[in-house]
Amino acid sequence: MSGYRIHRPGERIDRNRPLAFNFDRAAYHGFAGDTLASALLANGVRLLGRSFKYGRPRGIVGFGAEEPNALVQLESGALSTPDLKATQVELYQGLQASSGLGDASWGMRLKGALGRLERFLPPGFYYKTFMRPASAWPFYERRIREAAGYGEAPRLPDAEHYDHLHHHVDVLVVGGGAAGLWAATLAGRAGLKTLLLDEQAEMGGWLLSERRQRIDGLEAMDWARQRLSELAALPNVQLLPRATVFALHEGNLALAVELLQDHLPPSERDPDRPRQRLHKIRARQLALASGAIERPLVFGNNDLPGVMTAAAGHSYLNRYGVAVGRRLLLQTQNDAAYDAALELALSGVAVTLADARPDGAAAWRGRAARNAGVELLTGYGIARVNGGAGVSGAELVKLAADGRGVAGKGPRLEADGVLSSGGLSATVHLFCHNGGRPLWRQDCLSFVCPDEGRPGVACVGAVTGRWDLGEALAQAHAAMLAQLGLAAGGQGAAPRVEAEELAAPREIFRLPDGRREGVGAKAFVDYQNDVAAADIHLAVRENYRSIEHVKRYTALGFGTDQGKLSNVNGFAIAAEALGKPIAEVGTTTYRPAYTPVSFGALAGANVGDTFDPRRYTAMHDSHAARGAEYELVGQWLRPWYFPQPGEDLHAAVRRECRAARQGVAAMDASTLGKIDVRGPDAREFLNRVYSNAWSKLEPGKCRYGLMLDENGMVMDDGVTACLADDHFHMTTTTGGAARVYGWLERWHQTEWPELKVRLSSITDHWATTALVGPQSRAVLRKLCADIDLAPQAFPFMDGRVGTVAGVPARVFRISFSGELAYEINVDAGYGRYLWEEVMRAGAEFGITPYGTEAMHVLRAEKGFIIVGQDSDGSMSPNDLAMGWAVGMKKPFSFLGRRSLLRADTAGAGRKQLVGLLTEDPRLVLPEGAQILNDRDDAAPAAMQGHVTSSYHSECLGRSIAMAVLKDGSRREGDTVQVWWRGRCEPARVVSAVFVDKEGERQHA
Repeated sequence: MSGYRIHRPGERIDRNRPLAFNFDRAAYHGFAGDTLASALLANGVRLLGRSFKYGRPRGIVGFGAEEPNALVQLESGALSTPDLKATQVELYQGLQASSGLGDASWGMRLKGALGRLERFLPPGFYYKTFMRPASAWPFYERRIREAAGYGEAPRLPDAEHYDHLHHHVDVLVVGGGAAGLWAATLAGRAGLKTLLLDEQAEMGGWLLSERRQRIDGLEAMDWARQRLSELAALPNVQLLPRATVFALHEGNLALAVELLQDHLPPSERDPDRPRQRLHKIRARQLALASGAIERPLVFGNNDLPGVMTAAAGHSYLNRYGVAVGRRLLLQTQNDAAYDAALELALSGVAVTLADARPDGAAAWRGRAARNAGVELLTGYGIARVNGGAGVSGAELVKLAADGRGVAGKGPRLEADGVLSSGGLSATVHLFCHNGGRPLWRQDCLSFVCPDEGRPGVACVGAVTGRWDLGEALAQAHAAMLAQLGLAAGGQGAAPRVEAEELAAPREIFRLPDGRREGVGAKAFVDYQNDVAAADIHLAVRENYRSIEHVKRYTALGFGTDQGKLSNVNGFAIAAEALGKPIAEVGTTTYRPAYTPVSFGALAGANVGDTFDPRRYTAMHDSHAARGAEYELVGQWLRPWYFPQPGEDLHAAVRRECRAARQGVAAMDASTLGKIDVRGPDAREFLNRVYSNAWSKLEPGKCRYGLMLDENGMVMDDGVTACLADDHFHMTTTTGGAARVYGWLERWHQTEWPELKVRLSSITDHWATTALVGPQSRAVLRKLCADIDLAPQAFPFMDGRVGTVAGVPARVFRISFSGELAYEINVDAGYGRYLWEEVMRAGAEFGITPYGTEAMHVLRAEKGFIIVGQDSDGSMSPNDLAMGWAVGMKKPFSFLGRRSLLRADTAGAGRKQLVGLLTEDPRLVLPEGAQILNDRDDAAPAAMQGHVTSSYHSECLGRSIAMAVLKDGSRREGDTVQVWWRGRCEPARVVSAVFVDKEGERQHA
């Protein structure tokens, strides 16, 4: 095929604006209005890469979203974008592109050579070949992925930005073709808030390629321009070109991505404007005018570069002034392809038209084609295309009367391009995203959307199987009036299009070549995944009866084109192999996205710190000044440890732990989740969300509580202080704060709205300094004059309101270390001031700041759990030896109570919290290590549990670990084996409380 330019009336390119671009390091020229595909074809480029499985040469097949082959890598560095379809890339000055299928690489050429062994690479050969040995699968996987040959993900952060926009409209019209334009016109005239989206840069759909038909006496594009002008003038209508609706969800929630700057050179893009925008659209009524896509016929070597759909050849000619060859063979089984043959012939292309129907098209079409110089061959089909890296000719056969066999040989033709038309396939994808099912229409040989659509969704135009333009507009008119409840007379008549005589298409999908399927030239159904007709027959012979199973075994329709060209042909070939009607075989499931969508558009502004923001406590600068090392906990940047010169993590943690156990230490606990609970029903609310009782908790008292999910499993824990009879200060885990707040609001708003209670998230309002250790009371006395700190006046689990260092404060005597401790809460604006005052007051006692690592060691020594680390969502309070925190006898129910009564919740074999002591006291077990009963357990061994927390205890001078173990509460004293990375070490099961089991220190 040698493409070239032809001047065409109405072409969509601007020849006064030439553009230079590069493809695979070669320089080319095109024009403004070109796509990359049309510009490459105009420059005679037909080989764009090699196929996924066999490494066969591949070229452009379609002209839009249906394109399976022409995947390109656009630009480089931070602007690099892989796997864009050349048919949808708008050409701009200086565009840099390369083949996403890497034809230039030696690896792809090697695969092309190996592809000649295709008989040894049938469907499922991966499963059959690489099953043994199992240990070699990682090696196999790497090699298979390397052989795929698709584009490369960018290695640098995206240099551009994206955003999201929400819409609420009366009518959303999807598709800017003739039916979509008319549907939007009717909605707009009715005064409804209307949004019209189309994936192309210019609206008009197939009218951009059509040059023959007239609507209401106007040229088709003149009528389209008239509609667009009217819509643009209506204040209640918005038009969005370059916007593809790629998903339709429940409640008529449509997702669309708009390409705002992809058509501009990177140097001309506005840095203050997003590159792409994701639209989230809620529509009361949706008009689906997504049209139809021409599918190719299946015949031998139909994947060679130069083999395209007839609609593609027609569109490249009329839209871009590109003839895709000088001598073309066009194969069809319907009348529509005659338009392409006629237009090409009138443009000077030598055209031979082979029609699979013995009588050909309607008489007037045949006469017009012959008068234009088209050579007509009726009753013939292509047996195989000849050529190497491109089309050089084709061999035809005379088709039998039933179209399924061969009646004799046909001519052998020379050609530099082959176009085929197997009829149209309605674009039903969006209709099916939300549970809709298409219907098989035998008269138009396509799965289509039902005329009646469904509540809230009107299907209009070609998507319902109306291939004739006049019928499509009439159906769109009637459907919109019915769905919108408009009176017929008030909206005028449907646009008029002169009716044309049409001959029925022939039901043929796979052109026979006279050989048994699988013998001779491969006939491809799915170009992107190298699925041939013989592969579908093989899947059926191997007893795959469901089309979903056939799809998965062969990879039919798996690619980025989502089977737009291949699916219906695949369904029909499977139906033939199964001996069933196509309608009975049905379709596979269509899922979002209709076309590929960039991760950038999906993420929008939710990237970097916007997606996962870094949160800093009020004392952060103080920690930085003391050389803190940090770790991220629930988005908070928390001090991990405070190394002194010459100390590593372990030395610093040992020093910090000694200070907390023997002297005094301070920790920034501001990140604890805090929720303010107020209202006359606050106690009742706490009774329902916590597993223990809260009715009698007096003001000035604190209580530890477990929060359970509906299954009775621990989801969070924390201490809640009673400030007044109707006012509570609740704390949660750092990482669970947002989840718990949402959980509480959910139950309050949806299940218990009668409770008079108000919830406020106050995590950021209060800065908290935890003062820990035997000397903590002495330090606090230096700062606090109006709170009696005597043990009898301020006992453990009490709270007081007063002033600390002259600042109003809430002081709670609670401990996560097991030592005498106070948590001092002040307004966040005073957080750093208080921290520095505490450090100044504690200087004479050797006060030591400590971080999260020392905190973990201290709490593990006391057997205090961290929800989510020592529990995993499947552990009840009893499993954690915390049945004391459950009030099963209280006269009111709480969340999870009923689930705790299930036999399974208290059954044998449940994992329960235990402590572990290794025989070697120096050995710190890795967290996550598996527990076995015996080191000689045969593989695969039954897992008995795993290590959840493991540290070196400075207080005990040895290692300690917490674990969950099957029936752990009854196994204290047993020796188990802890296994990791091929190593097995014995450990003794003990209580999870290692230090001060009686709790005397925290009560001091």
